[in-house]
Amino acid sequence: MPPRVIILGSGTPTPHTARWGTSFLVGIGGDWMMFDCGFAATYKLAQAGFMATQVDNLFFTHHHSDHDADYPSFLLTRFDMSIGKENELNVYGPTLTEQLTERLLGEGVGAFWHDIVARTNHPLSLGAYVERGGKLPRKPPKINARDIGPGTVATGKHWEITAAPVEHVQPYLDSLAYRIDSDEGSIVFSGDTRPCASLTNLAQGADLLVMECIRLERDHEGNAYGDSETGTIGAGQTAQDAGVKRLALVHQIPAMDEPVMHAQALHEVTSVYDGPVIWGDELLEVPWE
Repeated sequence: MPPRVIILGSGTPTPHTARWGTSFLVGIGGDWMMFDCGFAATYKLAQAGFMATQVDNLFFTHHHSDHDADYPSFLLTRFDMSIGKENELNVYGPTLTEQLTERLLGEGVGAFWHDIVARTNHPLSLGAYVERGGKLPRKPPKINARDIGPGTVATGKHWEITAAPVEHVQPYLDSLAYRIDSDEGSIVFSGDTRPCASLTNLAQGADLLVMECIRLERDHEGNAYGDSETGTIGAGQTAQDAGVKRLALVHQIPAMDEPVMHAQALHEVTSVYDGPVIWGDELLEVPWE
């Protein structure tokens, strides 16, 4: 069966009832992983019918807040719901991933270390832990956070993940796109980027490209948007040049959901890409047929 890809967050930093922040859930061969953890991602994970404890691998494309602001919520929820039998959490991302993790839950120094101390010592929390099936003593969470660069970054029994650099807001933040290869299918997450050769090369022949498509192309001409992000024509052309089998559009500004702009966006994308196009809505499971 093909991988499962569920869009948890398909928005930007702008709060909106339809979309806010970026996050994706992927299931392959019984393994669940997340890509980015933007605003309210943990809540949306629950809305989709999953628990944070089901996710063993988390990958960050970059460290803008709309891609990592819910990271503390995810870490704390995963620990609070644990029974001590879960796999250790692996976290991968560009520079700052290790620093961010340490500053959140580092022993004695993390901003939320006080929560871990309380939940591993007070009878109230220990009782809830035992009721869920945990066995005392309750241990603090183990998080394997790694700063990574291009190349093969993680492997599982049924999958391999490769990263490539993409062009967004350098030199202030490093940005990565990811490709998952498995017997069940191949998926590429662009992250935030302008169209670039490294992304096109990474996505060659993929079954699915999950691609930023933040605005209409006319709004990207001769300005910082065009230098840092991907619009409609850029998204479609990247998919066409890479020869991907299907394209999911994500990271839209709220105005892109208005009927006229929505229709124009799809028209522009399909004018240069001849494969199936999916409009990425939150909590949508991406279809493979």
